[in-house]
Amino acid sequence: MKQLSENGFEVYHESPDVKANYILINTCGFIGDAKEESIETILNFVQAKEEGLVEKVMVFGCLSERYKTELEKEIPEVNAWFGKFELPKMLEYIHAEHFKSINPSRILTTPSHYAYLKVSEGCNRTCSYCAIPKITGRHVSRSMESLVEEAQSLVKMGVKEVILIAQDLSDYGIDLYKKPMLAPLMEQLAQIPGLKWLRIHYAYPARFPVDILPVMAKYPNICNYLDIALQHISNPMLKAMRRNVTKEETYELLHTIREHVPGIALRTTLMVGHPGETETDFEELKSFVKEMQFERLGVFTYSHEENTYAWDNYSDEIPEELKQERADTIMEIQQGIALSQNLQKEGKTLKVIIDRREGEYYIGRTEFDSPEVDNEVLIRSSKKMLIGDFYEVTIQDADEYDLYAVPR
Repeated sequence: MKQLSENGFEVYHESPDVKANYILINTCGFIGDAKEESIETILNFVQAKEEGLVEKVMVFGCLSERYKTELEKEIPEVNAWFGKFELPKMLEYIHAEHFKSINPSRILTTPSHYAYLKVSEGCNRTCSYCAIPKITGRHVSRSMESLVEEAQSLVKMGVKEVILIAQDLSDYGIDLYKKPMLAPLMEQLAQIPGLKWLRIHYAYPARFPVDILPVMAKYPNICNYLDIALQHISNPMLKAMRRNVTKEETYELLHTIREHVPGIALRTTLMVGHPGETETDFEELKSFVKEMQFERLGVFTYSHEENTYAWDNYSDEIPEELKQERADTIMEIQQGIALSQNLQKEGKTLKVIIDRREGEYYIGRTEFDSPEVDNEVLIRSSKKMLIGDFYEVTIQDADEYDLYAVPR
């Protein structure tokens, strides 16, 4: 978006107004549901083009990186398809200049008080079910200097919360510095004046950089929050998924994290229905969820994806109905855990950042909640609360995924 604005284009992110000269659709091609959503979006804008509301429709990102040849035949109404890393080609297509050097300031597609900071691209892991390494290529880290510079620029723009993301945060820095450098990066970022919250997303359990834990405990502006995708706990499943970690190592890591960062909110994702998952494996997963009492948890059903190890070596023999039944069972267990944990917060005072206003409520988040995926705090206030500001609120009521509060 910054490249386009530097070329004089007016750029809108998810604009409600369909009328535009150019529509650029960024797609995801990771799993079936994401691909379907991308295709639906493309078809909607193709229809807008046929109605004369749009001049040209262009598609880029993972879906077109993965299926460009097929999509060109299936949806010829799209004017141009570009892969994930073909920004220069896309700019050339619309007669725009590609600026090699550009101001680190960004056009935010998020609310002005938080922003995502991508520290690397690609992945060196070989998980059985995942096509990301084929789509994005090998893991390539950005330099610490460039990330600190961009974070400083974001804070100057008014950003108060920076969320570190990557396909694999655990491996950050290995390619550039010959050792994991997430901890030193976090330490530098935490010292940026005006950065109120630093949040960590998408860590990997194998080769997990445990040296980030004392850094998290040291700096109060590093949120007590960690997103670490575990996928399963059964050793046969972890082996089949090619996760390069065992059940025993997973338990040890989780206990280490909670020991070094007391009160941390752990978010994880699990996968059910992977080829070979037996009832015994699933029962073990259920017991794991009950025992670990994760603060945040999501579940995916296995999606049989081309260009993956599983596609070439396993049969997708588990019925979709059974996959969904297992996912529903895990989420039912987690709902009970979430409700119990939220009820324990009643009467407590928590610090929240205000994301938006909806009807009679101001909607906020605690440090234990990431935007769009986690709990929210619904606040009734007779006084105006400013979007992007922090407030102390007292929790009065709770359900599975929301807290209800009043200003302190």
